[in-house]
Amino acid sequence: MEKIIALLGNIQNIKVISKEIDYTDYIALDLSVTNENLANQKLATAKDYQQYIQNYLESNKAKIAFGGYIEHRNLYQRSTVFKNENTDERNIHIGLDLWINESAPIYAALDGKIHSFQDNSALGDYGPTIILEHEIEGFKFHTLYGHLSLDSLKDKKVGNFVQQGEQIASLGLPPINGDYSPHLHFQIIIDMENKTGDYPGVCSSKDLAFYLKNCPDPNLLLKIN
Repeated sequence: MEKIIALLGNIQNIKVISKEIDYTDYIALDLSVTNENLANQKLATAKDYQQYIQNYLESNKAKIAFGGYIEHRNLYQRSTVFKNENTDERNIHIGLDLWINESAPIYAALDGKIHSFQDNSALGDYGPTIILEHEIEGFKFHTLYGHLSLDSLKDKKVGNFVQQGEQIASLGLPPINGDYSPHLHFQIIIDMENKTGDYPGVCSSKDLAFYLKNCPDPNLLLKIN
């Protein structure tokens, strides 16, 4: 864990969405259960969240809202992807979300190759997803890009090289993106645990200790102030 933190800390000037938007136009967004303002909103559909986030961006004169790492959220309760009779409820978000209410280009965070991709099409899931594999100083890890457009999966081949800053996808819109307000789910994953095209982006409290080690804070890389 110390090694990945040190490696990511030394990397500068990384953007994974809409490069032309400066970090000064970003605003932190709290979607946790502790946000009392959120609790007073009627947020049942993707359209409800889209309006809430648009109002939030406009009131803060911002263009992208970000946040969500290790955030305890209620917004997954509508989907059996995160809870069924045989599993513990998963409601702790282990990636970083970048919310923007429009189509937007998505870029590779670092040099690497396509590890896997697929459309995780269940309600509340990632929708189209791309996972890249990276290696720095002999250390392998992965980045996941979720809630993409279907076109983002066209002509992709496992093993193809991607260059840092290369556009690899575009943002998806509801319902294709899992039926969420438009946003990129960006996640760092050290061990893929033999999974392809998918990896948990939300965990249960019981499993949090493991995912804190396997999925370090993406902002170590992005460095959004």
